[in-house]
Amino acid sequence: MATIYLNELEIHTSGTLPAIGSKASNFTLVAEDLSKKTLADFIGSKLILNIFPSIDTGTCATSVRSFNKAASSLKNTKVLCISRDLPFAQGRFCGAEGIENVVMLSDFDSGDFGKSYGLNIIDGPLQGLNSRSIVVVDENGIVIYTEQIPNTPDEPNYEAALNALK
Repeated sequence: MATIYLNELEIHTSGTLPAIGSKASNFTLVAEDLSKKTLADFIGSKLILNIFPSIDTGTCATSVRSFNKAASSLKNTKVLCISRDLPFAQGRFCGAEGIENVVMLSDFDSGDFGKSYGLNIIDGPLQGLNSRSIVVVDENGIVIYTEQIPNTPDEPNYEAALNALK
């Protein structure tokens, strides 16, 4: 379990992020077209997993915009933006914002991704959502960087995540 904050309120996650050097856990997530995507669909590419509570918050939206901008210049890298939002809401946001360089994926149907990656919030007003986190995975499926944002309203360290790909 990890302790994070929602401003001054202490909240907790179901576990801890995967260890650097470990194999990334497989996942099944729902894409905007309602198809299922697994980790195997992305093997061979480096991955930035941009995980957040909901696209309908300012910081979450900013992280998607920031990674969308960065993704256009990344080689052999895909940015997966993962939340528990419905795929319809994710698609609506991307359409309105002109987001085209990231892959939006939803953990709405089971929450298994959040549980498997140890970032499901287990108490407080965001219970059931995923904590704001970054996991970077190399092309062989090995975790090379993680960051769990200690205070949920704060942005991730974009530079550190992008530098992990070098």
